[in-house]
Amino acid sequence: MCALHFCDVARDDGSNNGVRRVRRRGLAHEVADHIRESILTGRVAPGEPLREVDLASSLDVSRGSVREGLAMLEREGLVRSEWHRGARVIDLGPQDVNEVYMVRAALERLATVSAAANMTPTRLADLDSLVQAMGRALEDDADGLTLLALDLAFHDRVYEAADNSRLTDSWHGVRSQVRLIQLVRIERDQAHYRDLLVAEHHDLVRLISRGPSEELARAAEEHVDAARRVLAPLVDHGRSDAPR
Repeated sequence: MCALHFCDVARDDGSNNGVRRVRRRGLAHEVADHIRESILTGRVAPGEPLREVDLASSLDVSRGSVREGLAMLEREGLVRSEWHRGARVIDLGPQDVNEVYMVRAALERLATVSAAANMTPTRLADLDSLVQAMGRALEDDADGLTLLALDLAFHDRVYEAADNSRLTDSWHGVRSQVRLIQLVRIERDQAHYRDLLVAEHHDLVRLISRGPSEELARAAEEHVDAARRVLAPLVDHGRSDAPR
């Protein structure tokens, strides 16, 4: 068996006993992409060790490439490294949720108001089409990962419309952590998430269409803060070291 299930995402050239290999293109980035995908799809659990030797062997890359890839993920907040203990997937707690979502709430407030100021019919139609896609996905009983992808795509479009590169960079700095935290929600409270998904994003589109306003700013901030209030207890309850 390949370490961390990476055999199913790399290439088999027939010369490695059936173990598929990572393409030789930007190896550190390739490594980071594969590890990130496994973390953000739940195939690698919070707190699980990420051993350089195993990763280098399963991906057929050098330990140096693995080390660089892990460093990228550490900057994204998905991996933590400790002296003499190596790297691990972050093990989220309530404080992590509160910190990430407090930052996200401030970013969303600014991004949504800025997007409204720059909104065009095409951009508004794009946002509305994503909300409609959410509705169709719910009708088709799509899985949580599909819904989460649409949710994050909506917010990506808002940041694009805001047209502020530093604001977008700040969003990218927490985006992977947001997705990881949201995995907890779709695993432990998916029914509630599904109930709110379309209505909350539809309201944001409606307010954005009216232009910048304090009502929009409050709605964007509450959209994130409401998720924080749900997620912090869910994360606390699911931790192995949480009191019982």
